[in-house]
Amino acid sequence: MSEKKQIYKPRPISGFPEWLPEIRAVEQTWLDKIRAVYERYGYCSIETPAVEELEVIAAKGEDVDKEIYVLERLQADPDEKKDARLALHFDQTVPLARYVAQNFNDLTFPFKRYQMQKVWRGERPQVGRMREFYQCDIDVINVDHLPLHFDAEVAAVCYEALASLGIGRVQLRISNRKILGGLIQGLELENLTEITRIIDKYEKIGKNETVNLMQLQDITNGQIQSLMDFVQTKNIQDLSASNALMEEGIEELSFVLDQLAHLPEGAVVADLSIVRGLDYYTGTVYETQLFGDDNEPLFTGSVCSGGRYDDLAGNYINKHLPGVGISIGFTRLFDVLRQSGKITPGPKSPAKVLVVLPEEDQRAAMNEVARTLRENGINTETAHGGKLKKQIAYAEKKGIPYIWFPADAQVKDMATGEQTDADPNDWKPADA
Repeated sequence: MSEKKQIYKPRPISGFPEWLPEIRAVEQTWLDKIRAVYERYGYCSIETPAVEELEVIAAKGEDVDKEIYVLERLQADPDEKKDARLALHFDQTVPLARYVAQNFNDLTFPFKRYQMQKVWRGERPQVGRMREFYQCDIDVINVDHLPLHFDAEVAAVCYEALASLGIGRVQLRISNRKILGGLIQGLELENLTEITRIIDKYEKIGKNETVNLMQLQDITNGQIQSLMDFVQTKNIQDLSASNALMEEGIEELSFVLDQLAHLPEGAVVADLSIVRGLDYYTGTVYETQLFGDDNEPLFTGSVCSGGRYDDLAGNYINKHLPGVGISIGFTRLFDVLRQSGKITPGPKSPAKVLVVLPEEDQRAAMNEVARTLRENGINTETAHGGKLKKQIAYAEKKGIPYIWFPADAQVKDMATGEQTDADPNDWKPADA
């Protein structure tokens, strides 16, 4: 008696999404639309490896150990396991900085690039939070000085890219870290980094918890009140600069907002609670809110974020290389909309035509028709054989809009049921 075969039942890996073909088709279409907008503004595509050396990631200066997946071989030597050197990248800004440093002599500056790749973070999976996800980044890096108008350009590109998806109202919320830095300086507080991180959580944890966290930082009630008044300010005209740094931030933010005045009303607002938690941002910072049909935020969190960094690439080369960038958290956005029922599945097949095989002796004719249609740019699938009724049912199930009968030289429109004579040399689908 033969032994019963052991079956391993695969389980979904939490935080690592995969889609059925009809959902993946929509994802690809959206990525293509975003790519088209990026290229319309002259941004060029690059792709960096999935892994970076740990030293490269550590050079960013941020404590990101809890975010990083280290890469090692299962059969690695003991010394190799003890001193892991490679890690999956957790964002695309650090790889970009390393890329610019290594290719400095071959790049044209200002260097405008876009990058649409997967990144990996060790997060607790939940709605809008994945461990593996696409980011769609654009950045501009220049030597010594980067004009401020690029801060407005990347924001405009981001808005246009999101608008191209037809997903509802999008609002860019913009601030400048120099304003908060100047306020903290004016209040004679020293723990800038910790205060910035607390304020970055303000929208998520609310006013009371923000105040509680600030009280743990040895800050007086008067100083806390000044900080809370600041983050709740929506009109920069209400701000009064207490020093040169704060004044510079207000001027820069005003300039960027003016440069974005061509966008629809309400598309861009100043929001001084936006500071971004990462230490490398030094000026303009962005977050983006997506609204549903009821004009309420579709979910908590930003779908597109970024900002200006003074010299991140300078960690890898003795050059001053300021930059500004913004990133669409594509998988977060896509998954939230998918779970909200706001994504209409696409076709299960990219084929426009199924050439059927009523009889085996028609295989050569079927293949010839298919070759001709493909040469003319029409996605074409050939049937495997079997009963004609099953072949047609297969086309229906996959949503293939046309059936071609090679022996009769006829094509059937599955939507209308109309069947007409056709020549594969000059035939085009109705939507071509």
